[in-house]
Amino acid sequence: MKIALLGTGFGQAHAAVYATRDVEVTVFGRRPEVLRPLADRYGFATTTDLDSVFADPTVELIDICLPTDMHSDTVLRALDAGKHVLTELPLATDIATAKQVAAAATASDRQVFVDMYDRFLPANQLLFDAVGSRKYGRLQHLAVEQATALLWPGVGISVAAIPLDMMHGDIDLIVQALGVPDTLDIQATAGGPDTGAVEAILGYPEALARCSGSSLMPMPYGSRGGYRATFTDGVLHATFAQGFDGKPTTTVTTYTADGEEITELPAADPYSAMIDHVLACLRGQATNRIGPDTVLDTLAVTLDIDTIVNPQ
Repeated sequence: MKIALLGTGFGQAHAAVYATRDVEVTVFGRRPEVLRPLADRYGFATTTDLDSVFADPTVELIDICLPTDMHSDTVLRALDAGKHVLTELPLATDIATAKQVAAAATASDRQVFVDMYDRFLPANQLLFDAVGSRKYGRLQHLAVEQATALLWPGVGISVAAIPLDMMHGDIDLIVQALGVPDTLDIQATAGGPDTGAVEAILGYPEALARCSGSSLMPMPYGSRGGYRATFTDGVLHATFAQGFDGKPTTTVTTYTADGEEITELPAADPYSAMIDHVLACLRGQATNRIGPDTVLDTLAVTLDIDTIVNPQ
């Protein structure tokens, strides 16, 4: 399978996964000096000619890691070129365009994937299973957080960027568990031009959720977070830590009236889990769980948060 990876920012995380898979990769970037380390490290072909990527008949999948405002147009261009598409989240910067992309994907014989990698993490699957089975009763409160250093060279996460570029996956976890909220209350603070923090409180008739995103951490902190899900008859507390190597450690502790139980989870790199799902779908071994139509509710909530953080 030949893959065209567009972008050298967050694209570096995707590149590291592809380097260990049986695929051929060409990386597009605007600056040769940024492309050169990727070519040296992984042996990937590189190009500064974007048009050539879409015109190449041997490219099967286009992986979009370009700036957020380019996602939707590039997905549509890739579909027009007859390519399968994986796009970094968010799918679009407005819900009308997102629905247009979802409709185009449905009408196409190509598959489109949105990088909702959180859905594949074992800790999150435990939460989804608990909500669906009501094993611990009704979910009353869900707190989800992520705090990170700026781990990607040249990529800042300003307070203005946090809702769409950092919180979107965690909002998806909340929406998958509780649905679309009735109310939103947002607070934000900037740490500088490239860092900040945002807190969102999501209100439901019989539940409450909180989503916290922060890029204020120093480099040694890496990236840490997790969730605390409080049910009527128990609590699930998941924590993760991810360092420079990109390999997170995750622990889920269950608390009930019977005591405390720690669940051992397999090591799971979120990008690997998502990309392996994409490759399995394209090989006919799985059914797409991250298509554009599945992300519309989450995107609508995230865009509402973004509008409050970034008023016109």
